Formats: sequence, structure tokens, C-alpha cells
Amino acid sequence: MLNYALVRPGAASAARIFIPEAAIIVTQNATVDVVEIKVFTSNATRSVLDALVPGFERASGRKVTVIHDSAKVMLARIKSGETADVAVLLTHAIDELVQLGRITAASRRPFSRSIVGIAVLAGKPKPDISSLGAFKRTLLEAKSIAHTVNGASGMYFPKLAERLGITAQISHKVVTRPGGLIGRVVAAGEAEIAFQQISELLSVPGIDLVGPLPPEVQVTIESATGIFADSKHPAAAQALLDFFSTPAAAGVFKAKGLESTLG
Repeated sequence: MLNYALVRPGAASAARIFIPEAAIIVTQNATVDVVEIKVFTSNATRSVLDALVPGFERASGRKVTVIHDSAKVMLARIKSGETADVAVLLTHAIDELVQLGRITAASRRPFSRSIVGIAVLAGKPKPDISSLGAFKRTLLEAKSIAHTVNGASGMYFPKLAERLGITAQISHKVVTRPGGLIGRVVAAGEAEIAFQQISELLSVPGIDLVGPLPPEVQVTIESATGIFADSKHPAAAQALLDFFSTPAAAGVFKAKGLESTLG
């Protein structure tokens, strides 16, 4: 009988993540058949995957390659014919891919839940966003505000500005990028405020998280996962998803600014 367990580094008494023996391909001399699992994801869930994947690789002997892009672009890439073994994307994107037959319906499951926040350059005073009125004033008084165009939070920002009635007042100071970690723009001194999912803001060194948006204008962004219908390694892909759903993995999600919904 073979058992594989992961102990998170720096936590001698941490909970162990066990991978069932059946999920590991082992030869008679206990060498592992190396299988590469390819994962497509968006920037919002990249950090948690990067944190969890090494443990799975050590425990299973398999290699996992994570390929990321902005949410909108990654969906377009898949719809244009690119394929992998696992997808971790916005829930509506996974559901669309199920309808198109690209993701198997039986493999589809919730993955994570995240919210949006703002960040400033590390060491700078944090603006007041404790109420809707204070948040609105912060946006009006900011010298510049950065957001992505193709990310889930970036696509929300124009709607938020319109809802607050400040589109015309701030349009001249909005800094955009097609995708990626918008906090890097603030870290580089090219904008004062970064607006993005908290999981993405936490991934950027050199900036400080101010906090989440006020409840009145907060948006919850849900992600889901599934296995590609043409996956070369569906059993290995399923083992990876099972690994992500362990109780110990939930703590990694939280540390990366996400809430696990895998259950």
C-alpha cells in the first residue's frame, strides 16, 4: 500500500493532504509514470494554483503546467481551439464551455469565490474606503486609477463608475492595461490606485492592499473548474481536482485572497 501526503512547508504540525493510492500510476518497482497535466486559468486564480501545484507534483510524481491569461482572452483562446486537461475560469465561462462540449459536464464543479478591492504603493497613506461616500471621494480625488480591460474586475469598473455617477469626472485619469496584474502599474509608479480582485492584488510585491470595496458596490466573482473533453489524461486531471478540494488546501485559498468553493 502506498500513501502520498503533503505537509505545507514551515508547518510541522499542519494538516496533511492525502492522495488516494488509486490516483497514482505506479509500476511494480514503485517508480511513477510521469504524466504532464496542462491547466488553463485566469490571472485571478493563478496564485492559488501556483501555490498548490508543487505539493501535488511532489506527492504524485506528475508534472503540472499552468498557463494563464486574462479571463476574457483565455476563454477566447479555448473557443478558438486551444486545449488542455483542466480549466479553471469564471463560472459562466466554464458553463459555456460545457455547452460547447469542450468541458465534460460530469467534471464541472465550483472552484473559488473572490471579491474586488483597491491597493496603493507600499508605504503610502491608505485612502478611506470605509463607506460608499468615502470610496466615491477617494476615486474622485485620486490622481490616477488603474484597471484591466479584459479581466473580470476590469470589465466591472466602467459599470461601477457609471453607477456612482462619476464616469465623466474620472475618465481622464483612468489607466488601463489589456490584462495581467494591474498592481504592477502602481508598483511601477504609473498609477496611484489599483482596482482588481484581491487575489490578484496580493500577488504583487511593492503595493499595499487598502481593502475590499464597500458592500453596496462589491461584486462577488465565482470561478469553476472542469476537465476538457479531449484531455489526454482525464484520470490524472481528476486526481488534481481532488487534491484541490482537500481541507488543507482551503487554507491556501484563503491566504491567496480566495474562498474555496470546492467543498
